[in-house]
Amino acid sequence: MSALKSLALQSSTPQPASGDGQAESYDVVVVGAGFAGMYMLYRLRGLGFSVRVFEQGSGVGGTWYWNRYPGARCDVESMQYSYSFSEELQQEWDWSERYASQPEILKYANHVADRFNLRHDIQFDTCVEEASFDEDTATWEVKTSDGKIVSARFVVLATGCLSNARKPDIRGLDSFKGRVYHTGNWPHEQVDFTGLRVGIIGTGSSGIQSVPVIAEQARRLTVFQRTPNYSIPARNAPLSTAERDAFRKIYPEVRRFAREEARNGIYAEMPDRGALDDGDNERCARYEERWQRGGLTFMLVYNNLALDKAANDTAADFVREKIAHTVNDPLTAKLLQPTTYPIGTKRICIDTDYFETFNRPNVTLVDIRSNPIEEILPHAVRCGGKDYEIDALVLATGFDAMTGSVARIEIRGRSELTLNRKWAEGPKTYLGLMSVGFPNLFIITGPGSPSVLSNMIVSIEQHVDWIADCLSHMRAHGLDAIEAEQQAEEKWVAHVNEVAHTTLFPQANSWYMGANIPGKPRIFMPYIGGVGLYRQICNDVVARGYEGFAMTALAMPRAAAVS
Repeated sequence: MSALKSLALQSSTPQPASGDGQAESYDVVVVGAGFAGMYMLYRLRGLGFSVRVFEQGSGVGGTWYWNRYPGARCDVESMQYSYSFSEELQQEWDWSERYASQPEILKYANHVADRFNLRHDIQFDTCVEEASFDEDTATWEVKTSDGKIVSARFVVLATGCLSNARKPDIRGLDSFKGRVYHTGNWPHEQVDFTGLRVGIIGTGSSGIQSVPVIAEQARRLTVFQRTPNYSIPARNAPLSTAERDAFRKIYPEVRRFAREEARNGIYAEMPDRGALDDGDNERCARYEERWQRGGLTFMLVYNNLALDKAANDTAADFVREKIAHTVNDPLTAKLLQPTTYPIGTKRICIDTDYFETFNRPNVTLVDIRSNPIEEILPHAVRCGGKDYEIDALVLATGFDAMTGSVARIEIRGRSELTLNRKWAEGPKTYLGLMSVGFPNLFIITGPGSPSVLSNMIVSIEQHVDWIADCLSHMRAHGLDAIEAEQQAEEKWVAHVNEVAHTTLFPQANSWYMGANIPGKPRIFMPYIGGVGLYRQICNDVVARGYEGFAMTALAMPRAAAVS
């Protein structure tokens, strides 16, 4: 190993390509410039590490850069779906609504990038195609789509849990003559459906958010639904100056509670009883109060809705009854009522007038569970022998969640083992942070961490801070490599699955289980034990000397390398 390589962690300045063709060298390469990648860059740069971020999009924002579909909005309240690392930032930014829309979240991401001068270290319009670990030098060689090869001691995957849009494999899709849009990769220019016959496939979160907006424009909207979804009214509303100021005053407690006590990283009242501890009238009143309040806290009415099927049924029945009362046509209402999985075991949706939209005369619901889509014709969708004529098609078919964006990169670790081959039967990590066989490779909110079961920014900040502190520790102790240990990884994977199976979550064919991707192994990917407990586990690992991780220095001491 050269003296230059050995000193890489001591320098905050990247080593440029030399005349002999040597690759640019950084301490850390970060993949992705969404909220995870931006904060990772901010922390590492502040610690004096040299960092290069590669982002496939033309701007920052990650999920919120790509998901520009009509009605796109966060399901976590905006005052909480925000960074906490800068007191000045959280005091100065004015969110306009209870639930921020995609344009406003993207505006916030750009404000953060500009305020902290992050763009200087981000290369846009660039995909990371390959990353290979050199065992002799304990460095990664990273190949990008522009043909560049850079080396780095560490690689951090900030690729996002919901960033690899899934295009369904439907016969004839490529023969369709109209415009085809995917909610996860929406055009940047305005899309106008006025006067068109529009078909939308999928009724997950993006479908539920976009249907009411598209229905207002389209001459006719046909919604193709395989599985109905539970959805709670958002009750979105503008935020007043007084409301923002009042919330800002309690930010210290909000952030502490979200990190340490909340299971999902959201500040909310915690339930003190189970659903069956109340009588029918009191229980119904509690559900009604949360329904009128709106939002994800509906599932926090009682403390056993995710654990006890009988308790869960009371909440599911309440929502199904609300759908029946909202939708005028009984047959349509019945099709919109979920019955095949417990409420909350797929990510519960929040909406604005979703069920009401099916009362419009220009909206038709087609059940593709009983009458599957046979093929896409040049100007129609054929289901059950019937052709539904359309001019434009919207695919609200979701993502290859949690692992899909990582799988797109050819990542080779020790002995040329690829991460895709290792994860062929399901992702295996220690704490969702690292995977055995891939030293110095970190994953932010990876499988095996709370990630998508939480307020993502709370989980992002926790992972970024853990990684930043870890790299500082290694630099201070002259360590070159860190890798998860086999036994620790095996125990963690078993624990993640054991905890999941104490709940009702595995009863649903959800993207948490990879069930939306044909051929993908059915394994519960996120950690369901809760944000607060998970944070404590990670802190305890550090307190015990990074238990479960092997940290090593190269055989040649640093002092000898510079002599």
